[in-house]
Amino acid sequence: MAGNTKRIFYVRNLASPPVYLDAIAKRPDVRIDKLENDSTDEVATPILAEAHAYQIGSSRQELAPRFYANAALLKRTPHLLIVSTNGAGYDTVDVDDCTAAGVLVINQAGGNKQAVAEHVIGMMLTLTKRIIMVDRAMRRKEKFDRQDFIGNDMFGKTLGIIGIGNVGGRVSELCGGLFQMKVLAYDPYLSKEQVAARGAEKVDDLNDIFRRADFVSVHCPLTAETRGMVGAAQFALMQPHAYFVTAARGFIHDEAALAEALRANKIAGAGLDVWEKEPPPSEHPLLAFDNVLVSPHTAGVTVETRQNMSRIAAAQILDTLDGKKPPRIVNPEVWPVYAERFAKTFGIKPA
Repeated sequence: MAGNTKRIFYVRNLASPPVYLDAIAKRPDVRIDKLENDSTDEVATPILAEAHAYQIGSSRQELAPRFYANAALLKRTPHLLIVSTNGAGYDTVDVDDCTAAGVLVINQAGGNKQAVAEHVIGMMLTLTKRIIMVDRAMRRKEKFDRQDFIGNDMFGKTLGIIGIGNVGGRVSELCGGLFQMKVLAYDPYLSKEQVAARGAEKVDDLNDIFRRADFVSVHCPLTAETRGMVGAAQFALMQPHAYFVTAARGFIHDEAALAEALRANKIAGAGLDVWEKEPPPSEHPLLAFDNVLVSPHTAGVTVETRQNMSRIAAAQILDTLDGKKPPRIVNPEVWPVYAERFAKTFGIKPA
């Protein structure tokens, strides 16, 4: 379908609507349509049929499954060229299905790294200083000896990072600098030199991270490779004084195995920002532990980060629709097929 008007659609929300929509509004050759989770097929079908780009939400719980970017949706979007996530994660996108259909997937990796890194370090400090435990005890008006809540310093301790990309790299930089921590990193996709440039020592065996670290922090994406990567075997290797923290994605760690490790006092505590179901139900076993600090996937949810992500998302999708190669491609192997489809649609071959 050749034509000058470039069509974008989104469902329900954007990271920061004014920032994103203001950028799109400056382009008279671009039209954007909004759908809701409960939009009828009568409303949705014509929008899907004409769309070139889909600005998709990254949260599984906030987006209706019928609007996930998978084979079923792709059958309804014959002209779709680009799927762009609101955030760094792409849980709502079946990358294999998009690749098979010649659809380019891009995300906003790095736009949230400062907010998530601050949240992770805040969790680490709160846990090791036992702030959350004494706070709860005081609110229950229990009689206790303050000596029961002696904590530890983070300074000079060992941090193990799983996935030292944008967020993991920022955590490494802050912890290595502010607290002079020894940082270990497991990331099979980076060389020893690349890991060292991010302030860490490369560890080739995932289990070594759990054996050696005082804090283990997860920062890898959820993929077929990482799903269930952290389970009972890994928690059993941790030192009794060590803490497990994750602001990555649910399903990477085994929640039941973590609860059992805490119940058996095999580790000192945990900081959890991500869950299999978000938010977790009130009766979730992990919510019963005083030494577990929780949040409902809000590590990257700050005013500044949402504005930053929207700026990146708007600029990147407009550049891509203009035929430029975006910097944050999730499925680079699709480029030759995507480029052919793009050329047939707009009459120009992307760079």
